[in-house]
Amino acid sequence: MSALRFSDVCASGFARGKRVFIRADLNVPRDDAGRITEDTRIRASLPAIQMALDAGAAVMVTSHLGRPTEGAFKPEDSLAPVAARLGELLDRPVRLVANWIDGDFSVAPGEVVLLENCRLNVGEKKNSPELAKKLGALCDIFVHDAFGTAHRAEGTTYGIAETAPIASAGPLLAAEMDAIAKALAAPKRPLVAIVAGSKVSTKLTILKSLANNVDNLIVGGGIANTFMLAAGLKIGKSLAEADLVNEAKAVIEAMKARGAEVPIPTDVVTAKAFAADAPATVKQATEVADDDLILDIGPQTAAKLAAQLMQAGTIVWNGPVGVFEFAAFEGGTKTIADAIAKSSAFSIAGGGDTLAAIAKYGIEKDVGYISTGGGAFLEVLEGKTLPAFEILERRTT
Repeated sequence: MSALRFSDVCASGFARGKRVFIRADLNVPRDDAGRITEDTRIRASLPAIQMALDAGAAVMVTSHLGRPTEGAFKPEDSLAPVAARLGELLDRPVRLVANWIDGDFSVAPGEVVLLENCRLNVGEKKNSPELAKKLGALCDIFVHDAFGTAHRAEGTTYGIAETAPIASAGPLLAAEMDAIAKALAAPKRPLVAIVAGSKVSTKLTILKSLANNVDNLIVGGGIANTFMLAAGLKIGKSLAEADLVNEAKAVIEAMKARGAEVPIPTDVVTAKAFAADAPATVKQATEVADDDLILDIGPQTAAKLAAQLMQAGTIVWNGPVGVFEFAAFEGGTKTIADAIAKSSAFSIAGGGDTLAAIAKYGIEKDVGYISTGGGAFLEVLEGKTLPAFEILERRTT
């Protein structure tokens, strides 16, 4: 997709002396005392902020934090800890501004201010026209740099993009746009997608969408169990959705009609109980007992899938293929992760459990692009046009 990039705005010199409003994703985890426990999202926001500062702009940044009630401030909803950490990382003071929506504050070129939790503003989540108008009046240039919110049409993600004089994509959002286009819009073939999770129902739209595009659709977790049922295999007492077997069969047939494949596990790792210390048994997929739980794909299946990944041109990864949190049932996910790391394919990965697996196996530098958005990444895989992408593209015409 085409969108004005903030980097191009800065390169043109237009941002000098201008008021720049950056919508970042600073929704960081905190402990019971309100202390930040992990600051990846704050660090990810730095390039856009530094870009604006280097361009000589007056910089305003905002984000949501937690799930506050609009119009009802509570101390635990405050971005104060984020302002402090942002100041440390930028090595400059970052002033926190409350009650900012009417513009009763000043910010000078070369200064950064953090505007208090945007979801405290009445009308933010429903993108009220009145709020959107006020947001647009605050700035000369709007910068959307929060991909994790790109699937939401809210005041600071959509309304301001409609009303600001200039609306642009920040470096983080632009990188997501480029990676998504490379993986899905114009992929190098074969295109292999890994979609795993506990329920087919939560990812059925994704599976149907991918079935029209990918060359191999690898399923894992409870989703794979449902597909095993669709293939006529017994799964014991494993997690599955028997009422969606026909939907799974339709995905298999859609892939087959295109000469593509949904690989069904030929061997699995089972246990009698869902527990980290439960004895693990490798079985052929045709030998699963009535009291078995399938908790991972077997080594034979994992090796076959790894070989496909090694031959891929593009890989999209969403979800571990087994209960990788338990050492006895992590073999499949580890084999998949290792294959992605070694493959010459361009790979894009997203989703919380996927990111946890990437971190566990230390392959962060071997994945082509790691998406920062959970819900937004899933909606892209479903084939949806994200509101943030739509409005930024429209503002370029």
